[in-house]
Amino acid sequence: MTSVTSPLAGRAIGLAAVPDPVFSGAMVGPGTAIDPERGPSEAVAPVDGVVVSLHPHAFVVVDPEGHGVLTHLGIDTVQLNGQGFELLVNKGDTVTRGQALIRWNPAEVEAAGKSPISPVVALEATADSLSDVVEDGDVKTGDQLFGWN
Repeated sequence: MTSVTSPLAGRAIGLAAVPDPVFSGAMVGPGTAIDPERGPSEAVAPVDGVVVSLHPHAFVVVDPEGHGVLTHLGIDTVQLNGQGFELLVNKGDTVTRGQALIRWNPAEVEAAGKSPISPVVALEATADSLSDVVEDGDVKTGDQLFGWN
């Protein structure tokens, strides 16, 4: 089983509460979402693996078992054209769980009129392949969000 840990500190809210129908409807995949603490922070790798997709507002890390985990920093943040986001790694890099990948400030995202709520999604997974999904309560960076069988 792959343990997927939180890339951010904040409050788990579950995918159903994400203000975007693609994520709230789990069309991208099952998982959960984090309403991050406001202020400068770093989004970290939720699993050990390879960064297969990297944008200022989102990244995918694929673990050795082939599980791809998408972290999307905020909603509609692609419209910010990278402003307020700093990439700390490159696509193709091998990373370890907890390694900082992107520096950002959720308060600035909110000030720009976007939601900082950040989905953490198991790509190409079924809902029944996840266990112990955290959908409420405070989480620290590195806390387990769900298991992936």
